[in-house]
Parts: sequence; structure tokens; C-alpha cells
Amino acid sequence: MSIENAIPSRSAHMIVVGNEKGGSGKSTIAMHIAVALMKSGQSVATIDLDSRQRSFTHYIENRRAWAEHVGRDLQIPEHLCLGENDYPKDAARCEAFADAVDALAQRHSFIVIDTPGHDSDLSRLAHSLADTLITPLNDSFVDFDVLGTVDPKTFSLTGTSHYSKTVEEARHQRQLIDNVTPEWIVLRNRLSTLGSRNKRFVGEALHELSQRLNFRCIEGLAERVIFREFYPRGLTAVDDLDEITLGTRPSMSHAVSYTHLCDRWFASAPCQTWPNRFFVHTGTAHGYENNDPTHFPYTMETIFLSLIHI
Repeated sequence: MSIENAIPSRSAHMIVVGNEKGGSGKSTIAMHIAVALMKSGQSVATIDLDSRQRSFTHYIENRRAWAEHVGRDLQIPEHLCLGENDYPKDAARCEAFADAVDALAQRHSFIVIDTPGHDSDLSRLAHSLADTLITPLNDSFVDFDVLGTVDPKTFSLTGTSHYSKTVEEARHQRQLIDNVTPEWIVLRNRLSTLGSRNKRFVGEALHELSQRLNFRCIEGLAERVIFREFYPRGLTAVDDLDEITLGTRPSMSHAVSYTHLCDRWFASAPCQTWPNRFFVHTGTAHGYENNDPTHFPYTMETIFLSLIHI
């Protein structure tokens, strides 16, 4: 099926979460995007194209069941699971997908699509329809390999890989059809909270590749167990994580999970111990971002001294 016939007749922003490497966190990211959009007042539909794994579908089913269990109205998107097991031929699958997208676009402002971790005609069609493509990428060169290759000695970029070429082709097709270049965001997922050589090398390689392929690279979710615990209950870090919603008393892990989704802070940097303490006691981290090196003497006046002067 051609992309011309698949583009919905009514404008709905299409967000496609895609990566041909399994286990990158696509379903978790897709769910967080959908819930965040609904909480901002948007009308959202979701599509799961991995009819075998069905992780996105199970996530939403878990959310629906948990909402009934705790007696709370958790927002749930209109959802459809459609994939390769539902239709015997590629053409029929793609046509059914295009019809579903067109119907959902009549009722919703956003459609969030979770794609399978392998190449297929259906996945390529979804990539071609994307207004925004988000590629979660675990922070390792094992996962980087789907995007590009590096020199084993210097870790400098040497070329692009199969998934990058798939995305380039999809963006080119979309540009030819309606003069739209989909935005591509590579999201570094499961980041370590500690600095490391691997983290730095992967970051440098992604930055170099972003210049070549015209994508934005942003930081995503950290490697925290709490995000895995959300799945059985269908919850996300953007939900109201109170005792009723969680079914238990919230912990510090629940509070910290929300910080991974914020783009504005009321402190100079939510990071290491001393800058955080500076903010508590003085109202500013004074530009300090970490514990090392030490910066004695510190010239910021504490709030206690400020109170004395009143």
C-alpha cells in the first residue's frame, strides 16, 4: 500500500515509537507519552503494531484493570492492537492499519504508535506516517549498533546502520508526498545516574551521528526498578502517585521517578549532594553542578542569616 493512501484525511499528530532493537523501552515510553498528553487535555488514541509481544496492549489492559481495582478514574486512551498475526498478507495488514489510522484521526488529536522490534512492511508504513519519530536507545554500543558503527579503538563514528537507513528512507518518502520532514528524536533510555567512560563515548557518538542524520538526542528514563514496577498496574511516573492510586504508601522511588520527566526545575541542578544542599540552605546552587572539585570558600548567604537581618 502506498503512503499517499495511508496519510489520514484529517490532521492528527502521529507519534511513532520505533527501534528495530528489542528491549529498548518502546512500550514504556509510548505509555508515558500517551498518559502525559491526556493529562495535558489532549484526546489520544494508541496503536500497538506488535501483535505477538503485545507489551503496549498489556500495559493499557493492566491500567484499566488497576483503575477498577482501586476505584480511581485513570485516563485510558482508545486503543487498538493490530499486527502481522491478524492478516495473512502484507497488503491487507497495511490497508487495515491505514483505515484504522484514518478513523482514529477523525476523533483524536494525537495517535501514539508502538512498533515491533523488527523490520516489516507494516512498521515501515508507520514510520512513513510519523510526524514525530521517537527512538528509545539503551545507553550502550550494543544498542547503538542499529543506528551507526564506530571505530573499536577510538569509538569515533564510522558509518550508519540498517535502522538509520530505514528512517532516512521513510522521511524521504514523507517529504516527497506532502513536503513534511518528520522530527526524529533519539531518546537515551535507562541511563546510569553515575558518570562513566561508556556513557561519555556513547554520548559523543550520538552527537556526531545526530549532525549527520538530523535528529535530536535527549535523555530519557534512568535505570530505575520503579519503572518496571509500574507496568503490572498500568501506572506511569506522570500519574498522581498517591496512596490510593498506588495501593500502598508512596516511597522516595516514586517521587524520584517523576524527576526524569520534568524539563523545568526550581533548583540550579537536581544532581549531586552538595549542590542540592546549597539550594536547601541558600536558595541557590550558585552554578555548582557536582561534588568535585570542592569550591571553598562558599560565598552564598544562608536563609538563616537572611532571617537574622530581617
